[in-house]
Amino acid sequence: MCVEATPPPPSRLTRRGVLAGAAALAGTVAAAGSAVAAPADRDGDSPAARRTGGGAGSRGGSLSIEGGTLLDPATGEITENAVVLIEDGTVRAVGRRGRVTVPQDAEVLDAHGRWVLPGLVDAHIHLSTAAEARSAVLKGATSARSGSTSFYQDIAVRDLARHSPALAPRLTAAGVFVTPDLGDSLLADPELTPLVRLKDGVRSAEALRRVVEVNLDRGADVIKTRVNERAGLPEQDPLAQVYSHEQLAEIVAAARRRGKGVLCHSYSEQGCHDAVTAGIRSLEHGAFVGERTLREMRRRGTYFTPTLTAIAGLAESTNPILAERGRTYLPVLKRAVLAAHELGVPLAAGTDSSGGTVRPIGREVELMRAAGLSALDAIRTATTGAARLLGHERTVGRLARGFAGDALLVDTDPLADVTTLMRPVRVVRAGIPV
Repeated sequence: MCVEATPPPPSRLTRRGVLAGAAALAGTVAAAGSAVAAPADRDGDSPAARRTGGGAGSRGGSLSIEGGTLLDPATGEITENAVVLIEDGTVRAVGRRGRVTVPQDAEVLDAHGRWVLPGLVDAHIHLSTAAEARSAVLKGATSARSGSTSFYQDIAVRDLARHSPALAPRLTAAGVFVTPDLGDSLLADPELTPLVRLKDGVRSAEALRRVVEVNLDRGADVIKTRVNERAGLPEQDPLAQVYSHEQLAEIVAAARRRGKGVLCHSYSEQGCHDAVTAGIRSLEHGAFVGERTLREMRRRGTYFTPTLTAIAGLAESTNPILAERGRTYLPVLKRAVLAAHELGVPLAAGTDSSGGTVRPIGREVELMRAAGLSALDAIRTATTGAARLLGHERTVGRLARGFAGDALLVDTDPLADVTTLMRPVRVVRAGIPV
């Protein structure tokens, strides 16, 4: 990314300005333009829409998904020969064929021989371009929560999803990372640039509040911070703590004053404990989280987003330090996930995809299953569980009346083999077959 060539957007932006400015920084304008041609337009009349039988599923029309086997993650109920009727992007009716009245002009998506599930939720992903957003949808993530971006690209992606839902997941944006060293993110907003004068970086209560407030002024939905260094950089020690309990509490308090929650990058047990007792909403990664912290998480209702996919990816690194971390951390993290589940700590699936590589959210479900969860409970981490974390429990994570018209079609029974979620045959986003 050429930061010098593209000035940061102003701190007080219109809705149009957020989209245009962040998209320009991310280099997404061309990608979005090429992707827009594929889904149905507002009238559902594009050639691509007619070929897929999904034209009328766009806004203002109807889409009927018929003949598949429907799984409701909330109840575990299975409905064979099901019909899911979506109108104006929202589920209007669900039931067995013959029990749902389908409008004569509705487009029909044939799901015979396939399983139908709600679109999945990636609760930790970094989406900086339109191409990455589109890839996430195609791989099954119809809703997501940002794990931060460098120049507020996630806020632009969120707006892109509102305009053209087939191009991006419904996104909860985090803005820029609240971290001691903001790096080039100091250029993301003129209100942040004075922080460059701080010798010790973003550590004082005033500086921490400043970054939180700028994020929220920019329209961030949540705040992302850290308590430990990164596992994905060989020169850093993931167990080294960068913020104290008091500093984390300052971040949480600043976010809460504006009605927002905090997700926290973490690894060490002490770091995890400090973050949880400081009042964060969700613990991210958390490889070495211990029982005392898990019990505190259960008491507080703090979510655990382990990002097993990212840790497993480290084991495949060509860098020997990272590969060793992945091999060491993954079994520890799997044990932590199972312990959390058995204690009743709420779990959410997240891939931590970044840097242009979007991993399928189905891979995280597979790893949750490998950690010891039942297939249904693993699926819930990417549906009903993650939806609750994002505050979408009444609209996302199920295919029921009033819920979003987001669906996933797969070839085989996901309760018998969750890996099928890594290979969706068709994704429907807001009633639009993608």
